[in-house]
Amino acid sequence: MIEQLIEKGVKIPNPDSVEIKADVNIDRISGNGTVIHAGCKIFGDSTFIGDNAHLGYEAPVTVDNCQIGPHVQLKGGFFQKAVFLEKANMGSGAHVREGTILEEQANAAHTVGLKHTILLPFVTLGSLINFCDCLMAGGTSRKNHSEVGSSYIHFNYTPNQDKATPSLIGDVPRGVMLQQKPIFLGGQGGLVGPCRLTYGTIIAAGAIHSKDQLKPNRLLLGRATKGGEMPFVKGLYRGLKRTVKNNLIYIANLMALRQWCLHVRSQFIGERFPDALFNGVLNNLDLAIDERAGRFRHFSQKMRKSAEIYQGIVQKNQSALLLNQKDELYSRRNELEQCLYSLKTYEGNQEAKDNFLEIIARKIKNNGNNYIMAIQGLDFGEAETGSGWMQGIADYMVEQCLNIIPSLK
Repeated sequence: MIEQLIEKGVKIPNPDSVEIKADVNIDRISGNGTVIHAGCKIFGDSTFIGDNAHLGYEAPVTVDNCQIGPHVQLKGGFFQKAVFLEKANMGSGAHVREGTILEEQANAAHTVGLKHTILLPFVTLGSLINFCDCLMAGGTSRKNHSEVGSSYIHFNYTPNQDKATPSLIGDVPRGVMLQQKPIFLGGQGGLVGPCRLTYGTIIAAGAIHSKDQLKPNRLLLGRATKGGEMPFVKGLYRGLKRTVKNNLIYIANLMALRQWCLHVRSQFIGERFPDALFNGVLNNLDLAIDERAGRFRHFSQKMRKSAEIYQGIVQKNQSALLLNQKDELYSRRNELEQCLYSLKTYEGNQEAKDNFLEIIARKIKNNGNNYIMAIQGLDFGEAETGSGWMQGIADYMVEQCLNIIPSLK
């Protein structure tokens, strides 16, 4: 198989050191400028490697069922069930797992861990970062992009042993238009999920941030905390509303991004964005939606026990509202999940969608099939048309879900 790849044009400087499993379809590996360096391993029948991709320049690379676009550089590490669009790149020591999508020119330096992470175009991660279970957008180009400083952590697991903790850094409806101000998360800091940050947010280096920031253009400084101790009761959950809403809003943004892929991204299928990448993005969005729905279900299933713990500990001044919220979330969890999945095919306002797709068709006709150039070429009004359509999808989904659990509106 390695000999066949070399005959095809793939550059493999040290063939004896490279392992290609029998399930790999060599027809899905381009021979046009692709380089596979020493020590690399490639597995999986869904693996795709596009033109001019470079694997393992800094250290050996393992690729397992990934879709790798043109001019992508994976310089060293482990990559499984992830998608990398044109000119995305990652430094050595990477550990990237399922549900991850790096869109065009998104990139990370060395020793970065990702899982169920979605980076929209140009987003940049520094070194020594753990950034799982989040979506990040913002910025307009490689010179003006959202960035995460080195040694940053997205905290995505709670002392209550749940992962209903996805963080939305930016959003999909505005982020896909590539017209928003960047977001900056300073190095040696952390974000405690589930959290929402809007565009123009800057978090100072060294800060651990745990609150939503929905006012734009704010500098958030770290605060010194006093030492000490306080009671902790596992499973108590003294508040639900923010966690529930942030989870629903996150899933709604994934749903909106899926519709964007189906109706907008699909118009750009070609050399830069072949069918294999299109299908890889869709599959990973489905993985991400399933992951978030499953984690939210697990969180909801804890609410009956949580109510019992609360009633046993809080003898006076119990909150009837909180008890009602826990009961509603637990008893209607199946109905809520059914609602989520029923909305997966919701395309939003038909007129708004058609108007925006007409705009995209004109951009392609006038400027060619380059996704980044077409989106960057949208004027403010055109982008607002698209954002309105996308936001309508997200808002409708959240509204329908909250109608099932009205105490948490």
